[in-house]
Amino acid sequence: MGGVTSNMAAKFAFFPPSPPSYGLAEAANGKVEMTGVVKREGADVEITRVPTDRGTEIVAMYVKNPAAKLTVLYSHGNAADLGQLHDLFCELSAHLRVNLLGYDYSGYGCSSGKASEQNTYADIEAAYQCLVESYRTQAEDIILYGQSVGSGPTLELAIRLPRLRAVILHSPILSGLRVMYPVKRTYWFDIYKNIDKIPLVSCPVLVIHGTADDVVDCSHGKQLWELCKEKYEPLWIKGGNHCNLELYHEYISHLKKFFLSIEKTPAAKNGSAENLDLPDAPRTSSDCLEFPRSSTDEVDKSRPSIDHVEKSRKSRDHNEKRRRSIDKKSKARKSIDRSDKARNSTDQSEKPRKSIDRLMRSVNLCNIDCFKHTSSKA
Repeated sequence: MGGVTSNMAAKFAFFPPSPPSYGLAEAANGKVEMTGVVKREGADVEITRVPTDRGTEIVAMYVKNPAAKLTVLYSHGNAADLGQLHDLFCELSAHLRVNLLGYDYSGYGCSSGKASEQNTYADIEAAYQCLVESYRTQAEDIILYGQSVGSGPTLELAIRLPRLRAVILHSPILSGLRVMYPVKRTYWFDIYKNIDKIPLVSCPVLVIHGTADDVVDCSHGKQLWELCKEKYEPLWIKGGNHCNLELYHEYISHLKKFFLSIEKTPAAKNGSAENLDLPDAPRTSSDCLEFPRSSTDEVDKSRPSIDHVEKSRKSRDHNEKRRRSIDKKSKARKSIDRSDKARNSTDQSEKPRKSIDRLMRSVNLCNIDCFKHTSSKA
């Protein structure tokens, strides 16, 4: 199953620029520099290599803004790499007054390995841990930004971070299969099942989509927005296509409005853990302890012992009545058991036939034809 999923992802989702649009070189100070791009004057950019749990090493680009209160973790689309996005990341950092960390998936740019759905999940985890450990960023100060295919790893990480500040989905997909076919159910071999994950995101979600998108139909973004638990005013860019939304003035103005709103919104306080996959926080002492009962309880305890004698007598009477009732029920059950034994003798011959009937029916429950695309109604 995993092989089918990986093959589908490689064939339909990942198109890394070949050759990469940039290179890497070691600077005199020991830091890594990006070559083949025009450096933006005044931009504070740091390039780093980040290992992942799946044995690959991805390239990350961190743009620092001294006035930033929030940090964006940007997962790009399927036909771009960091070299092509260098100017955009610097622009977004400056105009939105945020720190921004973008990264190349495994197999993209100068990142090692090969692109796959599971590798992108490991890639974004590594990028997130880089923010937490290297740049001391808290989860409640992070906004995840997923463009196109990048909406997949973005939502996978978002459902695992209860204190995340917000999520931005830019031309997102409902799932990999739904981009190609108008299916209305989720199959096991589908990839990036965003339609099933979006209801689990507890933070504010902004959706941006072009109405003339001919790669991922705008209906994908609209349906994801409808399924959001905490919706923010969406941006449907009239006439916008899949790869040009940044050119519209509504794009940056709406993002500015969104970030100002998020900055004014208190950070979530759902937990204290910063790392992934940590157990839930222990219950507080007030959950585990009961408050002492009032002083009237002490008065009740001092009642004379005659009450206990009375309770003991009533308990014996009650037990005697229960025993008589049980005896009557037992006699009735024995009568029923005799008739059941007679009926069970005929049931034994029916059981093998019924078992075979169930098996024959189950054989026809699923046919490979049900996965074939027969019409637009699928």
